[in-house]
Amino acid sequence: MRVLVTGCGGYIGTTLTPLLLKRGYRVRCVDWLVFGEDVLKHVAGDPNFELVRQDVREVDGSVFSGVDAVVDLAAISNDPAGELDPELTLSINYRARVRNARLVAERGVPRYILASSCSVYGRQNGVADENAEPNPLTTYAKANLLAEREILPLASRAFAPTALRFATVYGPSGRMRFDLVVNAMTLTAYAEGRIYVEGDGMQMRPLVHVVDVARAVAFMLEQPPDAVSGQVFNVGSDDQNYRIIDVANTVREVVGGEVVFRGEVDRRSYAVSFAKIKRLGWQPLYTVRDGVRQVYHELLLGHLKPEERWWTVKWYKKVLGI
Repeated sequence: MRVLVTGCGGYIGTTLTPLLLKRGYRVRCVDWLVFGEDVLKHVAGDPNFELVRQDVREVDGSVFSGVDAVVDLAAISNDPAGELDPELTLSINYRARVRNARLVAERGVPRYILASSCSVYGRQNGVADENAEPNPLTTYAKANLLAEREILPLASRAFAPTALRFATVYGPSGRMRFDLVVNAMTLTAYAEGRIYVEGDGMQMRPLVHVVDVARAVAFMLEQPPDAVSGQVFNVGSDDQNYRIIDVANTVREVVGGEVVFRGEVDRRSYAVSFAKIKRLGWQPLYTVRDGVRQVYHELLLGHLKPEERWWTVKWYKKVLGI
């Protein structure tokens, strides 16, 4: 099978791409490589890897020719970054995705996976499943929901779009991110001996390892189209719905350090049900404690270094002039 992945040079894409190659897929990637060319050095020499260096807002429909599935990861990648330039976020995370999903369908590509986010739940009482009314509080979350609502109705007998709402991701990756809660806390515990908690730390957040996200995407590609077409699936696990303070305590137990409270309480707080994807037969391999240990280990060995580009907001401000 040949799969086209947009955003292959991102946090999830640099993990998903080698996983697909290892499983025997041929992978065509579309990315403008804003975080550098070296983030793909681990796959660059693979004969089954093809790179198209281009902005996803500008691709011609011909790029989708000859592929069997599209995984649409390209996006301004989190809530704070999405607020830097809301119009840019909407143009990439919403309008470009809708445009490209339509081009994919027109080209006769049978499978399309939209990378969405559990951030669409925003703030919820109780545990939200895929039938819960979304409550997006940021431009990033709103763009994801808008894309879902225009792309999923394109489902037909010939075209099977699926939206995956990822929990907050953690763990080491080729395009590292130190602006995600588990990774950020692990870094500051290692570098400063402090673990920063915004507000009182009682806000809830579902979490999932980046390798498990890649595994979930591959799993969806292998499902019968009728089983997933036009549907939304939360990606994570019920036992990884965490209070932020509990994440901090896990980091403290593994790395050491002092928990420091600061700032205001995050408006976003949501626990999520992952029963639907579990019923389909998927579940994660990794825990938050595993992720903390892995990031800590990579920092100790010097394989991970706190480069400026590993903080999304800082890097966008520098390279995009936002």
